[in-house]
Amino acid sequence: MRFRVQLKVPGNNRRTIDIALTRARLAVYVDGCFWHGCPEHHHRPRTNAEWWDWKIGCNRERDRSTDADLLSAGWDVLRVWEHEDPRDAADRVQQRYAERLYKP
Repeated sequence: MRFRVQLKVPGNNRRTIDIALTRARLAVYVDGCFWHGCPEHHHRPRTNAEWWDWKIGCNRERDRSTDADLLSAGWDVLRVWEHEDPRDAADRVQQRYAERLYKP
């Protein structure tokens, strides 16, 4: 599977795809638990908590917007949390890649 790293999102040069499998038009993001508000591992900071709530909320909104941009451009999006087992994540990527390339 050939891939590119930090490829610009089509139609939005201010955003990038973490791992782009261009042949299958599959965008893979590895989201950090803190920065993207993981429901299992995100810990709300005590200092300046309101600002951090706003910041994490903005990050999540940007993620949804980026997903929508990619979907409308014909891409598929797969998001992986940083705490996931790398082998499991790789299996998910490989499965989605195959589904995208070998649709009946």
